[in-house]
Parts: sequence; C-alpha cells; structure tokens
Amino acid sequence: MSNTDNPNRPNLVFVFSDRQRFDTMSCYGNDWINTPNLNAMGDESFVFDNCYVTQAVCAPARSSILTGLFPHKTGVPTNKLNMYSNIKTIAEMLPEEYTKGYFGKWHLGDEVIPQHGFSEWRSVMEEYYEGYTNSDYMSLDTNYHEFLLEQGFKPDLDSPAGKLFSDDFRANLPKEFQIASYLANEASKFIKSNNENPFVLYVSFLEPHPPFSGPFDTQYDPDELPVDETFLKYPKGHSLFSRLRAEFFMKQKFSMASEKSEEEQWNEFRNTYHKNTHFVGHDVSDEQGWRKLRSGYMSNISLVDDAVGKISSSIDEAGLRDNTIFIFTSEHGDMVGSHGMLEMRTFYEYAAKVPMLMRVPWLQTDQTRIGGNFSQIDLVPTLMDLMNCKVPEELHGTSRKTNLATKTDLTGNDVFMQHNGIEDRDLGNPMINLLNTRPWRSIVTEDRWKLNLCASDQCELFDLNNDPYEQTNLFNDPNNKDRIRIMTAKILEWQKSVDDSAAIPTT
Repeated sequence: MSNTDNPNRPNLVFVFSDRQRFDTMSCYGNDWINTPNLNAMGDESFVFDNCYVTQAVCAPARSSILTGLFPHKTGVPTNKLNMYSNIKTIAEMLPEEYTKGYFGKWHLGDEVIPQHGFSEWRSVMEEYYEGYTNSDYMSLDTNYHEFLLEQGFKPDLDSPAGKLFSDDFRANLPKEFQIASYLANEASKFIKSNNENPFVLYVSFLEPHPPFSGPFDTQYDPDELPVDETFLKYPKGHSLFSRLRAEFFMKQKFSMASEKSEEEQWNEFRNTYHKNTHFVGHDVSDEQGWRKLRSGYMSNISLVDDAVGKISSSIDEAGLRDNTIFIFTSEHGDMVGSHGMLEMRTFYEYAAKVPMLMRVPWLQTDQTRIGGNFSQIDLVPTLMDLMNCKVPEELHGTSRKTNLATKTDLTGNDVFMQHNGIEDRDLGNPMINLLNTRPWRSIVTEDRWKLNLCASDQCELFDLNNDPYEQTNLFNDPNNKDRIRIMTAKILEWQKSVDDSAAIPTT
C-alpha cells in the first residue's frame, strides 16, 4: 500500500507518559536532552505547537484522553475515583473487528482487570487497591508484579493487598526491569501477534513520574542543567493557591510587605533554607538539591524515549508503518521547580501543556507543525474520524482531521481546562488542602491569552505572547477589563455547552 492511501481500517498505537512537560524534546526547543527516538518521531509527525490537557491531574486527564469527555462528566473529576461504568472509551466506540489492548497505568478504577472495551490488558500499578470494587481483586497481582517475580525479585512493601514492590525499589532496578521497558516489550509482542488484523493499542507509561530517579540518573550534571526563567522563582501576585504551594515547596514565607526586594529575600532564603527537607526522595534543602531532582526527572524521560523507540521499531518490523497511526503525548506535565513548585494541579504551561506528536503516514511523512491551540478533548473524535468511523455526537471535542489533511493551523481555536476542586490527598499544608477544594476554570484564547478563574482566590490573566513564562499576572490591570469580560463570557458559553455547573466569578 502506498503511504498516500488512506487505509479503511488503520491500526492505532497510542503511547502516553505521566508528568512529561512539553519542553522535553527537540521539536519543542530543547536542544540538549537525550531523546533520539522522540526526536526522530517528531521529524516525521504532525507536531502540535500548543497541546493542552483537560485537567492537570492524572486520572481526570486520562479519562478525557480515552472518552472525549471533560472530567466532570466521566465520574473522575479528581484522583481516587472510578470512571462511570456507562461511559464509553474509544475502545467501546470502535468496531468489534479491532483487537483492543490497554497496557500500563489505568488509574480509572479496578486496575487489575480488563474493562471498557479492552480485551488485552497489562496492569502495572499495584498501589491502587483501595479503589477496587470487588474484594476478590485484592488477591490479584499486576502483570508487572508477576514479571518482576519471574525475574527473581522479591517485593519489599507490606500492604492490605499483600506484598508489593515499592516505587523506590522499582526505581533502583536496571533499565530492562523498569515499567516503560516492560510495557515496550509487551507492546512489541502484541503488535507482532496482531499484524494480520486491525488493532488498537494504548500504552501508558508511569515514567517520568516520581520518585524522579532511575537507571539514567548520571547523564545530566545538575550544575550544568539548563533551567527555565521561573525555576525556583516565587509567583508574586499570582493565585494564593500557587503562592502557598511555592512557599511550602521552598519552605520559605515571602513577605509582600517586606522592604527587601524579592531577589534579596530569595538570596537570604538560599542561605537559611531548612536542612533535611525531602520531596519524593530528594533532598531539596538548597538550589543544588532542586537541580538534582530536575536532573533525575529529565533522566527518566530517557526511559520513555527508549521505550518509544522499541515500539516504533516493532511497528516497522511488522510491516505496519503505512497503515498505523502512531501517537505520543502525556497526561499532563510537572513543575519540577518552575515557579517554585513541584507536581501539577495548576494551569501553568509546564503543567497543562504537553507534547503531542501524531504520525499519520498517509497524510504526511515529515515534520508538519500544527499551530494554534489543540485540546486533548479532541483526541477521540479526531482518531475516530481518521479511522473512518462515525464520531459520536455526545463527545465534547471536535475532529481535527481536516486540519491534518490540509496541513492547516488551528486558527480561531480556544481551549478550556478545569480544576475540579475536590481534595484527593494531603498536599502538605491545611490551607493548601482547603484551597485545593475550590473549582477553577481556564481558557486559552486563539490570540494566546490565558484567563484562570476561581470564585474564592486571586484570578489570573497572562499574555502568553509577551510573557510565555507566565510571570506577570495582569488580571487586576484596568486596561484588561473588557478582555476579561469577553474571555469570561466564552468560558460561560463553553460551560453551558458541556453541562458544567462549576461556579466562577462573572464580574
């Protein structure tokens, strides 16, 4: 088949990582990270310049990736919830002739059993037993657990579900025993065994998720590691939620009433920072500690890259390149020190904007940039359309197949994001936990302005054209009142269209 022919029943291989920022490969401007396989994929894919998640929290984001619905409708507005049984994933929407596999982190309930249209299943996350809907599942080990046992390893952690392998134990294993490596091998077997029939395969890595350490830890010198302009920089004038989180992670109270400048306060902070402070296994008692943490994070992306290379090679070796859609993205990013914060739960670009590579051989064979704003809510309808299937009307997203076929930017596209304001775990401070219960809604407009609204916090407005690092909050600038009114109206109209009742300020 010519690579310009549109196959009637193309295959789909969808690979996504956990907490991978957009600035972690060459096609997004990173000229130093060691990601040869992702770079090669970027050279032959549609590269979306600005891809946003629906919510920068693990389970809600992946529920949208799989269903084409915003998290408030999937039953997973936060972590530690099970997706509604009547909500359909893309596997349940596609024809029965497809063999459908899901390998890796699921995080949407009952981790150890095949479900929601996927018949081939490889489970890897064993600490989610608290959400099992059937007590019998407590006796089931994950496939990855069984793999480690076969390799002669012994679990080190006691739990109500039995002996488990801890994250620290796993992180210290050689490369070939890491989750991404295991999943890449299992994916390769699946692709080889299904080369005569159409298939769908979702592969969900845990990496570069904490503990931010692994077999590639020594490849980047923390002292020489390039960092962004907001690295360990306090988000002055931003939401109280962000400011308190920065103070918590940096263990410092920044006083806006101080006669000293922010820079002077920060310099004092470097010399008086609390010792023996640890996050996800890293001592971050000074800037060097934060650099080491970020170095470990970036090193873990090499595990992702290596696994992507193996899966890509397997597609080629099976002779399936010309009729296989191959996608790489992430469920959300991670601040890893930007704005003085760790993890996500924010609309900052480093948490909410992710890489999006889409290889569709019959539409393009070299790198093709897709400018404008793209939302992961559009993934399911776009894929259904590319696979020549009817797009369900109830989906919240829109097919972008036409933009791919015509190689045109997403001009005029606004994207919307949520933070659903339900506390799912202790974030380390009672006030932070309280603020985390408040809902937020966000819009990134076609002209690259971002408005973040919350009824009980300092709202935020950023001009991404002139302030790409989101350092200056313009919400209280009187010159932007009309802009804010228009952007707010757009959020309200979007909320109405997706039956979202979260309260936001309107004046």
